[in-house]
Amino acid sequence: MDDGEKKCLDDIEKYGCHVLHILAEADLPPFSYSVGIEKSAGQPEVIIIGLRKELAHSMINGYCERARAGERFQPGQRVSGFLEGFDCEVRQVDPRHYREYVGWNLWLYKSESFRLVQLVYPSTFGYWPWDEDSSDDFRRFQPMLD
Repeated sequence: MDDGEKKCLDDIEKYGCHVLHILAEADLPPFSYSVGIEKSAGQPEVIIIGLRKELAHSMINGYCERARAGERFQPGQRVSGFLEGFDCEVRQVDPRHYREYVGWNLWLYKSESFRLVQLVYPSTFGYWPWDEDSSDDFRRFQPMLD
């Protein structure tokens, strides 16, 4: 086991999850995701696409804390308290995206048997990525993985 894997397991033990940040690259937006929430809290792992890492990290930690406290998140559910002034929506991620986005979870669970949700946020104008009035740039910066 290398140092990164050991840190990941230590974070899961101590905090309930490990958070990874992937920087923007070419046309791909940055994204952040959890590793270990399903193991520690029995709730799906979570991914957030298109936000700066500090904000995404805070949102993932909030999700983990709420999951560990017993809150349950269901696909399609609107939830508050993650992003000031805006609700977010929980969306089930299609497992065909796992290899591209959440490789550390494949390592931890040794398969694609874990659950993963995307925490989706609206634009500052209140549009969701699937809304007709949502801009192409906003849709490209927050691709839907469901």
